[in-house]
Amino acid sequence: MPRNSAGLLLYRMRDGALEVLLVHPGGPFFKNKEEGAWTIPKGEINDGEDVLAAACREFAEETGLQPAGDFLSLAKIKQKSGKVVHAWSVAGEFDPTQLVSNTFQIEWPPKSGKQMEFPEVDRAGWFPLAEARLKMNPAQVAWLDELSKKISPAT
Repeated sequence: MPRNSAGLLLYRMRDGALEVLLVHPGGPFFKNKEEGAWTIPKGEINDGEDVLAAACREFAEETGLQPAGDFLSLAKIKQKSGKVVHAWSVAGEFDPTQLVSNTFQIEWPPKSGKQMEFPEVDRAGWFPLAEARLKMNPAQVAWLDELSKKISPAT
């Protein structure tokens, strides 16, 4: 059975152009990866948890910002790994220098017996749509088109 995740695509208008907030996964596996590695803040849904509540919780855990506003549902997508991701978009502001992420532990280096702690997200940034298309996980790019259709330039 596929794993299910939920997340939020935060957006804003800057000088008449739509920008989205993306985060870069922390840890050694993504250290030198850029294109196709960035994502929306997201994470697994707990058993019995409301999916939008999970998206908001994961966003707060990975950024330090408690999201609020009018959440627009986006189509769920299936990533290459088989994970199904449910997403919403919401307008908002966030200063990437204020990023506060939860952490995880893994054995690193492999087979060393040492446990190391890494931030789940090591960076965040605002990107215009053209740049976001290059940066983000390819399966998630469809959300950019959907978001563009759902909001008006006056947003």
